[in-house]
Amino acid sequence: MEFSIATLLANFTDDKLVAPKILEKKLGCHDDVSQRQLQIALDALEKIGLLIKDKGRYRRNPDQALVEAKLRCSSKGFCFAIQDQEGTEDIYIRESNLSNAWNGDRVLVNIIKEGSRRRSPEGEVRLILERANPSVLARVKKQNTVYEAVPLDDRLLFDVILKENGINLENAIEYLVHVEILRYPLGSNPPVGRVAQVLGLDAEDANDLDIVCCKHDLPRNFSDIVVEFTKGMPIQLRKNDLKDRLDLRDKLTLSFVPLPWGLKLSPGSAIIDHGFTLEKINDSHWRLGVHTSDVAHYVKQETPLDREARKRGVSVYLEDKVIPIFPESISVDRCSLLPDCERLALSILITLDNEGKVEEFEIKSTAISVDHLVSISGDSAEFNGNSQGEAPKWVEIKSINTTRPTEHDLSPPALEMLAQLSELAQKVRLQRQARGGFELNQPLNQYGISPSPYDEEGIMGALSQIGMSGPQGMICELTILANQLVASHLKELSIPAIYQIQSAPDPEEVEEIAKLAIQMGVELQIENPEAVSPRDYQQFTKLLGKSTNERVLTYLLESSLKAPMYSMNPAPHFGLALDSYLHCTSPLRRYQDLMVQRVLYVVFESGRDRKSTRAKERINLHHSNCHGQITWNVLAPDVQNELESELAGVVNHLTDRTRLTQEAEADLQGLKKAALMKKRTGEIFSGLITGVQSYGFFVEIELEGSNGFPIRLEGLVHVSSLKDDWYEYRSRQQTLVGRKNRKQYRLGDQVEVEVKSVDYYRQQIDLVAVGGGSTASMDYEPDEPYYNDDEYQRY
Repeated sequence: MEFSIATLLANFTDDKLVAPKILEKKLGCHDDVSQRQLQIALDALEKIGLLIKDKGRYRRNPDQALVEAKLRCSSKGFCFAIQDQEGTEDIYIRESNLSNAWNGDRVLVNIIKEGSRRRSPEGEVRLILERANPSVLARVKKQNTVYEAVPLDDRLLFDVILKENGINLENAIEYLVHVEILRYPLGSNPPVGRVAQVLGLDAEDANDLDIVCCKHDLPRNFSDIVVEFTKGMPIQLRKNDLKDRLDLRDKLTLSFVPLPWGLKLSPGSAIIDHGFTLEKINDSHWRLGVHTSDVAHYVKQETPLDREARKRGVSVYLEDKVIPIFPESISVDRCSLLPDCERLALSILITLDNEGKVEEFEIKSTAISVDHLVSISGDSAEFNGNSQGEAPKWVEIKSINTTRPTEHDLSPPALEMLAQLSELAQKVRLQRQARGGFELNQPLNQYGISPSPYDEEGIMGALSQIGMSGPQGMICELTILANQLVASHLKELSIPAIYQIQSAPDPEEVEEIAKLAIQMGVELQIENPEAVSPRDYQQFTKLLGKSTNERVLTYLLESSLKAPMYSMNPAPHFGLALDSYLHCTSPLRRYQDLMVQRVLYVVFESGRDRKSTRAKERINLHHSNCHGQITWNVLAPDVQNELESELAGVVNHLTDRTRLTQEAEADLQGLKKAALMKKRTGEIFSGLITGVQSYGFFVEIELEGSNGFPIRLEGLVHVSSLKDDWYEYRSRQQTLVGRKNRKQYRLGDQVEVEVKSVDYYRQQIDLVAVGGGSTASMDYEPDEPYYNDDEYQRY
């Protein structure tokens, strides 16, 4: 079936009865086969007690005390169920209690033994909600007459029986293959699959992109149903499309190509979903327009387009390859904000003063026309434009309909507007910093930009100090501002939405970092030891900028940050120092942005702008001047409940998809770095110790890339390779110390290392220390044993 049990159960968010016909519509079950599959699933959920049937309709059983979690397994067979809610305990699952669930699956767990101070609670998997491995990377082997696939991921403790499908399996023995799972384990019956693609003799023989796409099951094509659905949809705007829209087509409008596609633009990668206008209202005020493509106008709920985009969740950027959530006929032909194309938009119109403070804002449906598509050159680490000067190293691209785009100089008004946008963004940046927002001095990537050019605030919720100084930073500041204002608007109106939240770091962990920093000559102090604040981190970054150990301490600060996640409840975002925040400016690249667009339209079309029909005065639900004036429910209860149900059904899925996308992007970079070091096995490099554990220490090596920007990669010096002495681990000082020779390898030390070996698929680089380190003082006591093999196995 096309839907998962998690998707099905998400439609039961309260005690309200739901009819199968409603479920068929929401899940896209339009044929007899899918409707029969839905009924089988409903019958099974009723039988195990998760659903209660009443007069042909169903509701959740409130008495089922089951915990929803995601499995994280080890190669040794034991697993932990990780709950989504922060502060909850991980649940230990024995192999015998997995019920054929695999690593990464989302499951419902029954607690069978309560936890204690020293032991985690123990549970058993009652139901698999969503499978995380619809396909696997594996090696083919033959047992008697049966062909089997052995997964490369040693956390998947099974072999897959292979069915014939036209590929000569005899010739594929010992080859690396991509296997699609046709049937998951059923009782004592093993899983069954088919070979979708033979990748090569081994991982190094295969294509990097193939490995990443197969490993993370990233779809590279759209189904015929999705493609067919877009046919017949009008490309040009019609008169009826402009009804009730603010017409901004005569305003000078700029849009920007995201890096690295500004360096190499092709039609399939021209997914541009936000643009900017800027007008001077008077001597002291500006009107900034942040315009997002009105995807909600074209992609209606529960259509094949919508279901496919929801399944994908977020676009994946793998160097110059884009795996979008919408086919090109939507993302480029109808919605992308391209030059000389009239487009429908949802616009955040913001009035700011000369200091970058927001005076008021309004959210309107509009029509716009982009005048210039600006490509940010990879050499533009700095941009200091002015109204009379030029914008060096910025290139305007007018034509994207060929594989060799035409480059033009920007017009004088566009150059002036770029300079004004840049200056205004710097003022907005100062306002963000004034409330406590901080930036980490993260290294540039191979394109000379911050590590995360697609999520405005970075994958760990912390902006890059280097990236924010250039044109990419200008775009980030303005889109973050728009996201922030829309979040504040929906929160003020008490409207359900998908917020991005980031909890504060654990005070104990930050305290340990502060102790390590003292050893490195940096005094990091927390204002309130019981509650870490963004302003603490802002002060930390200022102090680290003066330290010779800035890089390694910055890594420690970054590692202490908790990963942002999506939630229906507004909550603080630590890295941005905001009480509420959400994503709304990239609806062509993130499904949650599309959902927020739909929420806004529900408010504007169905929201009540006065307390009762007898009230004469109305408020403007589009405008920020309504804040503080609403004493009634803006949405009717049934509309509010319907919205909450829809959002609750996707919020965990979108968090999972975002993290999977980040893993895929990191995997591709990891493979390329492993391939680079494989060629340099035996060479000696100077590196920086960035982490110390009982099993060894990690060393970061910096190489110069082909385009002049540095490439940083990390390898492990295992403690067993230190032959000159018996080394003991000193965890509080992040140090390995020799018992006799007093030699130490300490966090932040420079060392000389030789590349011993490289595991390409696992992206593990094994190093041997050949020089460097320092001498330990005599007054220490080891607090951990010499070597913990279990820890190394987890690495």
